[in-house]
Amino acid sequence: MAKLAPTSIKYVVKATIKAKGVIEKPDVIGAVFGQTEGLLGSDLNLRELQETGRIGRVEVTVKSKSGESEGEIIIPSSLDAAETALIAATLETIERVGPCNATITVTSVEDTRSDKRKYVVDKAKEILQGMMDEGVPDADGLSEEIKEAVRSHEITSFHGLPCGPNMEDSSEMIIVEGRADIINLLKHGIRNTIAIEGASVPDPVKEASKEKETTAFMDGDRGGQLNLKGLMETADIDFVAFAPDGKEVEELSKKEIFKALREKMKTADYKKKDTKPYPKSSKFDSKKSSPRSSRTKEVKMAKRAPRISKTQKDNFKKVLSDLVGTRAACIFDSKNQLLGKVPVSELVNTLRTIDSPHTIIFDGTVDQKLNGVAMDKGTKFLVGMEKEDIHSPVAILCKKDLQ
Repeated sequence: MAKLAPTSIKYVVKATIKAKGVIEKPDVIGAVFGQTEGLLGSDLNLRELQETGRIGRVEVTVKSKSGESEGEIIIPSSLDAAETALIAATLETIERVGPCNATITVTSVEDTRSDKRKYVVDKAKEILQGMMDEGVPDADGLSEEIKEAVRSHEITSFHGLPCGPNMEDSSEMIIVEGRADIINLLKHGIRNTIAIEGASVPDPVKEASKEKETTAFMDGDRGGQLNLKGLMETADIDFVAFAPDGKEVEELSKKEIFKALREKMKTADYKKKDTKPYPKSSKFDSKKSSPRSSRTKEVKMAKRAPRISKTQKDNFKKVLSDLVGTRAACIFDSKNQLLGKVPVSELVNTLRTIDSPHTIIFDGTVDQKLNGVAMDKGTKFLVGMEKEDIHSPVAILCKKDLQ
């Protein structure tokens, strides 16, 4: 089983807190959100930033002794440096926590990417030394390997969405489905990409598509077709490109990537096509089943979904309650052991890398793309705050189903 991906952040704000009296963690969190609200305007409101995944979960540790309290506040951020600095500065405006006078002092704002770069360099040295010990290395091959490793850490952010480093400045933009797609394209020198990270099209992508020549580069499966449909309905798409049938953009070779982009077609021409270019092997091929038979099959699939026991229902309800507002997902095996906790934005890509995820519980909406990946991985239960109307052999539950 592959290791789960860590939370993707750019900066970590660290601060100390001292209070004249006894305070607890909820008091500190309430003060952080309540007393900074509206201070920097709606664009930098902490609650909204956390809901959109640009600010992570606020971690607080507090200890009391002799009637006074001390502790630490940690806030992860995917904002740029200037915005993160503003968020950090607002913490020092807090003067009371609960019923007590308090002082908060920012001690550091750490750039996590510098640690990643150091790791890449150190790892490259280790690899090079190992190859030197075994024999004379191919210098050109080593150079390219190290360059590709560095490129994978050049991924940046546009309004909270992962993108290539040249996306904002370029007059052209390539829209892909996920972060892993961007990393693969970066490795092969394509730097003007942005990921939609889900079935719905984010507003920043819609606005950017109006100003740039935009190509939608989708996976060669049904999920790619559905995501393209949503893009064409809401964004200004100029060209359409697909990975080969049954393949995803994140796994393509350099040759396959450039071949797909060379063969892109104008959106108007794509819409004129008489048949939908689903993969030939797809079980959803319209030539193989009528609308009525498809609906009958989906109902039968839904009936085969596993039943939920009272114990499972109680466990799901508790985990889901703990995830409210975190924008995180928990993945469990068949023995109800936690395999890992990841950001919702990384959930689809993470599922593709692990074996037999039995239950997935997350702070978000169960959509068709997630259901498709879960089906492929043999998942039994999908539990979210909300759910789309989906017929599936996976048991799909939302918050109201657990009441």
